Amino acid sequence: MFILTWLNNQLLKMQWLHELVTVLMTKVFGLDINSGLGGSIHFFIYDVIKIFILLSVLIFGISYIQSFFPPERTRKILGRFSGFSANILAALLGTITPFCSCSSIPIFIGFTSAGLPIGVTFSFLISSPMVDLASILLLASVFNLKIAIAYVVVGVVLAVIGGTMISKLKLEKYVEPFVFSKNRLLEIEEEYLTVGDRWAFALGEVSTIIKKVWPYIFIGVGIGAAIHNYIPESMISAVLGQDKWYSVLIAAVVGVPIYADIFGTLPIAEALVAKGVGLGTVLSFMMGVTTLSLPSMIMLKKVVKMKLLAIFVGLVTFGIILIGYAFNIFGTLFM
Repeated sequence: MFILTWLNNQLLKMQWLHELVTVLMTKVFGLDINSGLGGSIHFFIYDVIKIFILLSVLIFGISYIQSFFPPERTRKILGRFSGFSANILAALLGTITPFCSCSSIPIFIGFTSAGLPIGVTFSFLISSPMVDLASILLLASVFNLKIAIAYVVVGVVLAVIGGTMISKLKLEKYVEPFVFSKNRLLEIEEEYLTVGDRWAFALGEVSTIIKKVWPYIFIGVGIGAAIHNYIPESMISAVLGQDKWYSVLIAAVVGVPIYADIFGTLPIAEALVAKGVGLGTVLSFMMGVTTLSLPSMIMLKKVVKMKLLAIFVGLVTFGIILIGYAFNIFGTLFM
């Protein structure tokens, strides 16, 4: 247990980095980290460096694994299954794709055009932006491993149930006709990749994703630093306090217009929990941002009709709210 705690603190939470930034600020620059300004700067520097280190390492590892699962192979794997088992597999495969919701939609179109049931592709669409392998370690670095695992489990369950319900409702007629045209990209034979090729692919993915998400990381950490050191706890508790029955509803709705991924929302979540906001409220916000962001819904509207979009948003929102209340009630078991 001691070894696991040490590894969690030093490798995930990076306490060594926290102490290094503290020494740098106090000894070199003479700043008081207990002051509002000093505390905000410390929070910003520590979280930005920590997230970029974890992100680079994790995306490399995930992308290396992902190189074994190009769209054609993934489609073939999913094509061997049907019914509930196909939804489970699609949700699990979504966890190895480190994409935001907008990036997942082209793959969603490709899978649908290749003949996979739309319920299966929706399970993938829910799971891919909400849950990935990186989220386990990143959540563990901010909270703890139990919360990280619980978040991933409920995310996969929501993806499976959401996709299964869409399958049962037989909503294929609400997908735009062009989506069902044959996708030539998925017909390309899988290339044999050497170890060097996979390294190059993984490094390329690290570069691509870092370039895409760095503004959101800086914005998210900046907001988190402001919440952590400048916004009074009483003000946050008055709106999002754990004793407020409507806090989960507000968090889920507020997250929708924001376009970010789990890497940008984690610093905000960390700061909110430190201010006394319920764990379920914070997780509802994160799920709303990553899965139902307004830009991704606009993209999805171009490939599905309004009724299917409304059903998708309604199912996912209901699930997120239910998960939020459940974590607020039982959150102490994970802390």
